[in-house]
Amino acid sequence: MADTKREIERKYEATDAARLPDLSRVAGVGRVEDRGVVELDAVYYDTAGLRLAADSLTLRRRTGGDDEGWHLKFPVATGIRDELHEPLSDTLPRSFAALLRSRLRHDEPAPVVRLLSSRALQHLTDPDGTLLAEISVDTVCAERLAGEGTGTTATWTEIEVELADDGDPAFLDAVGKRLRKAGVRPSESGSKLARALAETTPVREEKGRRKEAPQTAGDHVLAYVRKQIRTIVDLDPAVRRDLPDSVHKMRVATRRLRSAFTTYRAILDRGATDPVGAELKWLAGELGVDRDQEVLDERLSTRIEGLPGTLVLGPVRGRLQVWSAARRTGSRRRIIDVLDGKRYLDLLDTLDALSADPPLRSAASRAPGKALPRAVLKDYRKLARRMDHALEQPPGPGRDEAMHEARKAAKRTRYAGEAARPALGKPAKRFAKRVKAVQSLLGDHQDSVVAREALRTLAVQSHAAGETAFTWGLLYGHEEATADRRERELPGVWERAADPVLRADLKH
Repeated sequence: MADTKREIERKYEATDAARLPDLSRVAGVGRVEDRGVVELDAVYYDTAGLRLAADSLTLRRRTGGDDEGWHLKFPVATGIRDELHEPLSDTLPRSFAALLRSRLRHDEPAPVVRLLSSRALQHLTDPDGTLLAEISVDTVCAERLAGEGTGTTATWTEIEVELADDGDPAFLDAVGKRLRKAGVRPSESGSKLARALAETTPVREEKGRRKEAPQTAGDHVLAYVRKQIRTIVDLDPAVRRDLPDSVHKMRVATRRLRSAFTTYRAILDRGATDPVGAELKWLAGELGVDRDQEVLDERLSTRIEGLPGTLVLGPVRGRLQVWSAARRTGSRRRIIDVLDGKRYLDLLDTLDALSADPPLRSAASRAPGKALPRAVLKDYRKLARRMDHALEQPPGPGRDEAMHEARKAAKRTRYAGEAARPALGKPAKRFAKRVKAVQSLLGDHQDSVVAREALRTLAVQSHAAGETAFTWGLLYGHEEATADRRERELPGVWERAADPVLRADLKH
């Protein structure tokens, strides 16, 4: 696994009129240490269409300095990136190729820019000698190696201030204030690569009018669809890196996208979207192989920790751990195999093609205030039928199943409202919020149903092993009480979501 570092830095323009001031006067600085000059030679890689640069990703091979090798940077927020490092080699490291697969697909990255930098380094330390930040003055010469502007060069000088590991970002503010007082201004480019590409690309006159805000119903639906596609692609590396909640977020994006295809079938031709929806269902299923088990484990563990110690009898925690491990399927390796597989990459290609050439129907040209409410309310009516059916059922397995089906309808209706929010504004926001409350309640009820099934199994296993099943029975009772509360709360929560005023507001 590649070494990972959280890079927090600020960039500034360096000109003859704005020289580096005395930074020993910055609050907290005890000493400014001159670290000499380092010569850096970096080649940046991308696809012919600069797909990585378009997503603000940086892939380079650099010699010189303490960290020569391959570097891959993912944006986190303005001025913050996760930088991954692999040792110097002649070819792209396999780990980086995997992390970039959702962007590269079938392309091979090639050199696009070479940067030669002469870096004058200083370390800002506190009175005890602890590093606070590294400041560098970089004299840069960039050469375009491929694409428009091949052979073109550009030169500039910039100042970088990079926060030390585990440093306080407020220190960068203090340094920035001192620099600005000296006439040094923040850079307009977020990275050297971005500046190099901008300064070596031939300037062309803009043709046609600028991209306009969504106008039609089709515009709004496509904006939502493209956002979910973008989310899936963006989360791919996070899933591969096993970042917290990344699998869940990617799974949600697949569900939102599939739901949009179903809800807005009057706008997007289902003949084209149904097969894609089937593949999205497959992907969501693969991503959820162990996700449901994780949720269940967390719920049961929390329940156990909430009990007084005197009521936790027998090897309860150990039993839960063994049971959970037996149910897991090695999904970490399975998920990576899925993301590396042809079926998944074909799905990404299909989504790109659908985004570029959407299968719009005639309703797509209609005003969003007409077409979108009609689609949202159609989902609502399906939810209402399932809710009526669930509320009519007597307590027991039949009601549990009916509430589960209502939960799925509530999720789709909520997604429909959220997708329509940019066009319909606050009415769609209020509608989606009320439906989300219904979905959350039904979801907790369903989690209780699943938990009770698990607790019964654990109780049987404990009894067979000669252990007491007391704690499992106690937890089963807690879950029964939770389900009963949710069933009693449901009519009131549903009444608020079913308010006819909410639906009427969507139409205005």
